[in-house]
Amino acid sequence: MKKKNVLFICTDEWPGYLFGHKGRKDIMTPTIDFLAREGICMENSYSECPVCIPARRSLMTGLSPRHHGDRVYSDRMTMPDVPTLASVFHGNGYQTIAVGKLHVYPQRDRIGFDEALITEEGRYEFGVTDDHQIWLGEHGYTGEQFLHGMGNNTYYTRPWHLPESAHETNWVTQMMMKEMMRRDPTRPGFFYVSYQYPHPPLVPLQAFLDKYQGTELDPLYRDDWNDEWIIREMREMAASYSEREIDAARRAFMAQCTHIDYCIRMLLGTLRELNMLDDTIIVFMSDHGDMLFDHGMVAKRLFYEGSASIPLIFSGKPMQEYRGKGYEKRLCSIADVMPTLLSLCGIEDIPPMDGVDIFGESRREYIYGEVGEGMKATRMIRDGKYKLIYYPCGCVFQLFDMEKDRKEEHDLSAEPAFSSVVESMKEKLIENIHGSDLDWLEDGRLKGFEPPHSQSSPDFGLYNQRGYHWPPPSGYMNKGKNA
Repeated sequence: MKKKNVLFICTDEWPGYLFGHKGRKDIMTPTIDFLAREGICMENSYSECPVCIPARRSLMTGLSPRHHGDRVYSDRMTMPDVPTLASVFHGNGYQTIAVGKLHVYPQRDRIGFDEALITEEGRYEFGVTDDHQIWLGEHGYTGEQFLHGMGNNTYYTRPWHLPESAHETNWVTQMMMKEMMRRDPTRPGFFYVSYQYPHPPLVPLQAFLDKYQGTELDPLYRDDWNDEWIIREMREMAASYSEREIDAARRAFMAQCTHIDYCIRMLLGTLRELNMLDDTIIVFMSDHGDMLFDHGMVAKRLFYEGSASIPLIFSGKPMQEYRGKGYEKRLCSIADVMPTLLSLCGIEDIPPMDGVDIFGESRREYIYGEVGEGMKATRMIRDGKYKLIYYPCGCVFQLFDMEKDRKEEHDLSAEPAFSSVVESMKEKLIENIHGSDLDWLEDGRLKGFEPPHSQSSPDFGLYNQRGYHWPPPSGYMNKGKNA
């Protein structure tokens, strides 16, 4: 039987709800909406650790943070010594090609891919000039990638400052189309396209930003939560932005989403013209989301829907037999992607993993999420109906009914009618905590720890602001700073 190809599109920081097919009227995602309508769009998919590196470790190994070793963003941790998604496909006769953001250490570790053209957001402290930076230098833009002045973790915005061809989204798309065209025709292809956007910096092409001028944006999510210290702390980063800046940031973020949507059209068009489209499984997902000012918060590392819920779509002609059978309702995590794809492609020698085949017989009863250690540590239990969020700092619990309140506007944790639900989910939480988290227990009950009296220190690095990258900033590299 002819083996199926895989086109795997992964974005960075795209919330699971931010699509036209999810009912949003303010965003334009026609290509992805089509793939969702004609495929299987998972409605309850989550990033078990919603921050870049741990999420991608789960994606590429099928393991939970507990077993792959990272729940905090350890940027100098090598990959665990286990089979990766790419290595298993390679071992089963596939030509495996990656273009874009891998976010591994060392940066030139191909983690099983035959070819890897990388763009890693200018992290010179690891001693690597990535392939996008090399391309920029060869085309007369040496060191100019970040001269737009926007930060990689801030929400100020301006249009892209170089020609359209130099934008990372266009570069990744162009390079992958070339790789598809120069593929080995005797082997099936596993094509991994990893965009670093819509993750900040918010520097959309003017052509896509123009599409959002005059658009009425959907209202931000509000809530009735208690004003706990840890909630105020989680809102601190967003508090400095004015209403005008928030409006501009949301439009720029969505413009970067639409840019990716349009680029996906070209990837599909290339497959069609190569007569490969009918034999290709198309996967679209993100490593995690972004709060994007919902509930007065930004960025990730949280278990609210904006941050932890991810888009996950399986589409293409080979997926037609799975449509209309209720799979889209199943709970699933980012660790489930690897075993699912291996199964869909008929690969039988599957290594041990925490993830389960989404289209198989096993079903998840719940998902356990963990991110961070120390003051801002957060844990989650998400079952078929409810979500329990736990902050050990202050021992704060929140409970949401995910069938009636997907926007998480009403915290039910203190309501007597839900006390048994809370207790049941606390038991699941206790069953899953490990390592230093065990210090949060006293006599078998979660006690957490007291909030500090002082506020967080200011970040004079402006949340990883970049500068001029020529010559390479060796002084910065020698400090070994986290980027």
